[in-house]
Amino acid sequence: MKSASPFILVKDVRESVEYYQSIFGGDIKILNEHAGKLLHAELHLGGSLIHFADTYGKQNETKDANVIMQFGSEEEITNAYEKLAADGGAIKVKLADTFFGALHGQVTDCKNGINWVMNFQR
Repeated sequence: MKSASPFILVKDVRESVEYYQSIFGGDIKILNEHAGKLLHAELHLGGSLIHFADTYGKQNETKDANVIMQFGSEEEITNAYEKLAADGGAIKVKLADTFFGALHGQVTDCKNGINWVMNFQR
């Protein structure tokens, strides 16, 4: 296997991918756009990527998705955690040091209900 990546169906791909880029950074790669509507895009984050695709009116949006993320610094994880929480996200696990040596937190975002499981290994 070469790789595996989350594939998340959303109502508005452009709005979603730009929202997550504003929180996590990274680069957007457009894969499919038609008549000005973004249908499929990737958000590249470090060596990983997340696919966002339109439902095409035929499929339900992705529900109860969990995406685990490994951050490179305490500042990076804290910024992402705080942005998600401040924007109406639901805190599932408060950002704190853990017994397994990581700064860890979980927030479910208000945009698509994705649960972001975040770690910074100390």
